[in-house]
Amino acid sequence: MVKQNTWFGAAVYQIKVRGKLSSNWSDWFDGISITAEGAVTTITGNIPDQSALHGLLARIRDLGLPLISVERVETNEKV
Repeated sequence: MVKQNTWFGAAVYQIKVRGKLSSNWSDWFDGISITAEGAVTTITGNIPDQSALHGLLARIRDLGLPLISVERVETNEKV
């Protein structure tokens, strides 16, 4: 049996940006987890679809935070 990747629909993403955001920004990012380590902030959460991902990236852009990476996190659970 061949495992098929589904690159659409809900998935967990981990986005790293340069800059420091406190966890207080979580509400503005619709409850997504925010952790800052030094000069890098990691934004992690379940994103319902590609449209929502692009919306999240637009919010990051609007804050003027330089994007370091966007990674889809593989989980064993069905999201």
